Order: sequence, then C-alpha cells, then structure tokens
Amino acid sequence: MQQLETTSTFDYQSEHYKDAYSRINAIVIEGEQEAYDNYRKLAESLPDSKDDLLRLAKMESRHMKGFQACGKNLSVTPDMAFAAKFFSQLHENFQRAWGEGKIVTCLLIQSLIIETFAISAYNIYIPVADDFARKITEGVVKDEYSHLNFGEEWLKANFESAKAELQEANRQNLPIIWAMLNQVADDARVLGMEKDALVEDFMITYGEALANIGFSSRDVMRLSAQGLAAI
Repeated sequence: MQQLETTSTFDYQSEHYKDAYSRINAIVIEGEQEAYDNYRKLAESLPDSKDDLLRLAKMESRHMKGFQACGKNLSVTPDMAFAAKFFSQLHENFQRAWGEGKIVTCLLIQSLIIETFAISAYNIYIPVADDFARKITEGVVKDEYSHLNFGEEWLKANFESAKAELQEANRQNLPIIWAMLNQVADDARVLGMEKDALVEDFMITYGEALANIGFSSRDVMRLSAQGLAAI
C-alpha cells in the first residue's frame, strides 16, 4: 500500500502535543506488548502453528522497541498506567478465553480486532507523524498485515466449526473497540488523527477480514457494525 508523504505542520515539541502523545505512544507500546504475550500463549495452544506464532511474537517485540524509540525521540515519557487500563477489557477477555480453551475467540481478539485496530491507527497516523515516527510506523504496518493474514487463514480453514464462536466473540469484543476509540479521540485529534477516519479505516479493514474468512456480505455488515451506535 502506498503511503502518503507527510505534509504536517504540527509543533511536535509543544507541551500540548507531547501530553497527548504520552498516552497515544503508551497505547501502541502496550498494544505491541499485549500482542507479544498473546501470540506466545497461542503458540502453546496451536502446536502446528507454533513456529509461525513465535515469529509473530518476536516481530511484535521489535515493534514495541521501535515505538519506545519514537517516544524517546520526542523526549516523551509514555503513560503506561493509562495504556494498561485502556487495554484491560480486551486483555481480560483474551485471558479468560485462553484459559477456557476458546482459541477461536483468542484469534478474533488478537489477530482480527487488535491487529485491525493497530493497522487503522497506523495508517491514519503515518501522514501526520514526525519523520522519525513515520519511518518506524511504515515498517510496522507492513508487518501487521501479515499478522492479520495469519488469523484470517487459520479461521478460514476452520470456518464452519468456528463460525458460531466467532459471532459470539465479535458480539462481546467489538463494542469494546468503539469505547476505546471514544476514550482516545481527543488525544488522537491533537496528533492529527480524526475519529471518523479511524472508524472508517477500521470498518473497511475489519470487514475485509471477515469476508476473507468466509462470512457473507450481509453477515459482514452486521458483524462489523456491532456496537457502532455507541460511537
């Protein structure tokens, strides 16, 4: 995917920008840490895919370090306490599903919802990022598509047996994403990321993933819009 060149006129050193960035930067760092932990857990549960999942986990760890460097570049300390709370519901839902052996739910949360959330945020952020962060993020987003692809391919291969659990997991977890977007909308806007653009990019990417797995167009519309009224 061709990325837009940055034409930003943001004052990346202003206290207003840095304050918002401290939370957004923390969110992406925490998101990559969550992904690292989640893929390692999935590797324990899917021995046939263990090598692939451990490779994905290693990539997520590298991404986390890249985003930590982005914060240091702007002399910003990420608000990790905020980020841990931000991800807490999805974190708890993943842990519960993994403990219950619901691998389909785990894959929907990590490989579809979280990866799509990340891809959408990174795509909207790249054109308005500072030069250092833009280069880091462009590299990361290419990797995230491969992570989304893993979940798509596994769920597609197991679609008939996974369909009912996918629908239930979507109902329980997708509304959380809309709440997360609302929570961070003001900070994202300071960085030049409009909520409407984030929602649109997420809906398109998530809908494509659901279609790739095997859902009909009607099902995709219903599933991808679940909980959207809260936005």
